[in-house]
Formats: sequence, C-alpha cells, structure tokens
Amino acid sequence: MANDVLRELGPAYLGSRLKRLGERMQAGAARLTMDAGLPMQPSHMPLLSALDGQALTVGELVQAVGTSQPGVTRGVRQLVEMGLVQSQQGVDQRKRSVSLTPAGVTALARARLHVIPAVEDAVHALMDGRLDAFMEQISQLENLLSTAPIDVLAARSSREVLTIREYDDTLAGDFRDINAEWINDMFRLEAIDNEVLNHPRERIIDTGGVILFVEARGLGIVGACALLQSGPSAYELTKMGVRERARGLKAGEFLLAEIIRRAMALHADPLYLLTNKRCAAAVHLYEKFGFRHDKEIMARYGAEYERCDVAMRYFPNAPKATKRL
Repeated sequence: MANDVLRELGPAYLGSRLKRLGERMQAGAARLTMDAGLPMQPSHMPLLSALDGQALTVGELVQAVGTSQPGVTRGVRQLVEMGLVQSQQGVDQRKRSVSLTPAGVTALARARLHVIPAVEDAVHALMDGRLDAFMEQISQLENLLSTAPIDVLAARSSREVLTIREYDDTLAGDFRDINAEWINDMFRLEAIDNEVLNHPRERIIDTGGVILFVEARGLGIVGACALLQSGPSAYELTKMGVRERARGLKAGEFLLAEIIRRAMALHADPLYLLTNKRCAAAVHLYEKFGFRHDKEIMARYGAEYERCDVAMRYFPNAPKATKRL
C-alpha cells in the first residue's frame, strides 16, 4: 500500500488535508441527501440555510457563507436551475436578490428532518466527545485567516529560510556528494579532490580550516564550502557547491558571504580561490563579492588542479564588478 503523502508532508499541506477531509465527509452527506430524495448537494446547504426566511444579494451570501463569489454565483445558478431559489431585481436596480422558492423551503425542511440530524450524529460519533474543542479550533483558525492569510503570515515568520551549519562528521557525506555532483558534471574528480572530499576532517578541519554548510528549510543541506589553510595566514576558498534542487534560493550567495566573514575573522591573507572559466556563473558571483583575477595567485597555487585556469584573490574593498567572463 502506498504511503499517505498528505499525512507525511506535515503542516504546510494542512489546506489540502482539510479539503480532502471535507470531500470525504461531503461524499457521505451526498448519499444521505440522495436517499432522502433531495436534488441538491451538500455544498448547496449553506446557501439554502442562509436564505431561510430572507432574501440576500450575492454579495451578502458571500459574507454569510464565507466562500468565494464565483463559488456562490455558481451555486446560486445551480439552485435556480433546480427550482429551489429565485433571483429577482432588487430595489437597487444594480443588484439582484436571491430567495427560496416554495420548493426550496420544502427541500430545506426535509433536509433538516432527514439529513442534517443524521450527519450531526455521525460527526459526534467520529469525534467521540471531542467535537466542541475541535469546532472551537476551527473557529479560531477561520478568525485568524480572515485577518491574515497564509502568505501574509508566512512573510511575518521569524524563521530563516536559509541557515548556516558548522561541520561535524555526520555531514561528511553531504560534503562529498555536493561537490562530487558539480565536479563530475563539469569536469572529473582529480586525485586532490578525492583526498579532500574523502577526508574532510583530516585535510581541512584538523589543519586549521573551516567547512560550512547551508541548510534550506524543507530541503535539508543544500550547499557546502570550505576554507583550507595553505600557509601561516593563507586560506583557499575551496569545494563550494550547491545542489541542483536549491538553485534559485540564492543559497550560494548566502554561503559565500558567511565563509568570507569567517575568513576575515581568521585574518586570512591572502584569501584566494582556484577555478575554471567554464564555471562562469560562479566566477561572476566571486567577482560580485570582491574577488579579482590575480596572476600572482595563479603562479603560486594554480598548478594544484589540472582544471585550474582562473585564480582569484579577495579584496575586501573592491568595487562591485560589472563584467562577466
């Protein structure tokens, strides 16, 4: 049997889960309605109940039942076709009022006698004494959403979408996989790559370096970057990669800004990197953050990688670059 995806996905899918719950409950109520010989659907019942003893405009019906105007308009049209409601020109010629027909009054009375009590009894049985508390929670949720919809509440959330994680040995696999993914996609893993990626603690952490990760809420670890100490104060910014699934989140910029901040705290001089012209987007990002092409860095460190044809050095006060390779 397949897993229940909506249950597993959590609170972000609450709306879909409530919709599914409503569909299941309305399916049973529809069978009860049909057994009672009534022509309407459960979705029509709020409209009929709102019109009991009064005429309302479509706008007033929208306010009364709390659903969208297109949905109310469609429901009214269906009830008119069934002969259960009528739409007439109101006192204000620009508006039409909707009211129950005699057939609608009879249908509503029969529903209250044969359908609604049966549904209520079934719901009480399902909730087993917890219905009042559940209904109160539903009311609170409705009240909150009436003043601040989900998108507004999400914008107010204090939780960050991206966070920085420090290296620990449980993340060694992520460090290797993230970097092997982009290196194999564009080049090939060299011996020095394998040595660093297979032994990150020994080759980077234990020799005075730093490895940082960026974690995206809902996606997990999506990026990694390292500072490899290559001299008394020299640090190479290396092994920076972001998973394909996180493209567009600016995770690379977020991670690069933090790794540079960490390098400055270590008084890195020089802070440099080695890359390739084929990594044009990455080179542009490095330029944006203050890295500049440097012949001295190329002469001193460039031979470490066969693929290296770009060497860059970080200048904290460098003006923002406008050209791309």
